[in-house]
Amino acid sequence: MSYLEHTVKSVPTGLRKILFMNWPLAILLASVAAIGFLMLYSVAGGSFSPWAEPQMKRFALGFVLMLIVALVPIWFWRNMAVVAYCISVVLLLAVEFVGVTGMGAQRWIDVGFMRLQPSELMKITLVMLLAAYYDWLPIKKTSRPFWVILPVLMVLFPTFLVLRQPDLGTAILLMTGGGLVMFMAGVHWAYFAAVLAAAGGLVTAVFQSRGTDWQLLKDYQFRRIDTFLDPSTDPLGAGYHITQSKIALGSGGWTGRGFMQGTQSRLNFLPEKHTDFIFTTLAEEFGFVGAFSLLGLYALIIAFCVTSALQNRDRFAALLTLGIATTFFLFFAVNMSMVMGLAPVVGVPLPLVSYGGSAMLILMIGFGLVQSAHVHRPRGAI
Repeated sequence: MSYLEHTVKSVPTGLRKILFMNWPLAILLASVAAIGFLMLYSVAGGSFSPWAEPQMKRFALGFVLMLIVALVPIWFWRNMAVVAYCISVVLLLAVEFVGVTGMGAQRWIDVGFMRLQPSELMKITLVMLLAAYYDWLPIKKTSRPFWVILPVLMVLFPTFLVLRQPDLGTAILLMTGGGLVMFMAGVHWAYFAAVLAAAGGLVTAVFQSRGTDWQLLKDYQFRRIDTFLDPSTDPLGAGYHITQSKIALGSGGWTGRGFMQGTQSRLNFLPEKHTDFIFTTLAEEFGFVGAFSLLGLYALIIAFCVTSALQNRDRFAALLTLGIATTFFLFFAVNMSMVMGLAPVVGVPLPLVSYGGSAMLILMIGFGLVQSAHVHRPRGAI
């Protein structure tokens, strides 16, 4: 048997691919989503509407999409990486002209049955493009300046478009996620040290620009930073969100007040209780035990993704898996830091738990790519 024959025969084909999916990962995703359904039911006062029922339908659709994407060979997604990235860029540009405005930002496109947030799609397609780029690029060229500039431009262009919406949280996630994929691909650490030094200078410039004609951030973004540094300066205004969030977190104690017994959410003291601040509702009702359990499920999802990537000898598949795992980690890490007062409020939802349509569907498609990489990696005799 030739090497080619062995490789072809060691990759599952047909419906047998379903048997080789990473089912523990799928079960973990469903478990996290189930916690989300439970909390959305609670914050609605014991009703499946208006949040829990639509979220269940979206997750069911997302799970089916994950299975469909998983059954498609990974080489197809490698070839589609540039196309997917370009589609995301076109959609981001479309937001400028036909975007729907909500909560002071123009981030969505109304497609009839749902509001699509192109910046969510960019988080996945950017990882696809970077993984395909470093799969194509010889490893010895990875740290050469010219070949570093190209992926930097791939990251900065959509980041600039997202900042125009404005959406600082997603822009930070795009830059951080893209940078981490480059680091995992083998780009020399000195580039990242230079970026961190430049970031320090940028932060200084941002604060120096406040109140000038060339102000770099919106006024509400500066208020978020002020609130992060000292929420007590405006407890009933800009500091209200984080103050109520900390009260909810602290009142939960070790085991929580009990299901549907949280006073902050039930009495509507907690803002955005079904989206960005849903983690505080969980912590209030189920306490430290419930919050840590969710964090444990998230950690297991990351662990299964990393394990799958380390077992995959295909460079594109491994980088894609690690990149999506990194994006997922940044999602929940930023959200939890935000609601605990460890980071400014930047409007990042809790993945698979917060209420939302496009974020849920696109994230499940991302995990479909992880499943495709897992299913189609060469194995021994099967």
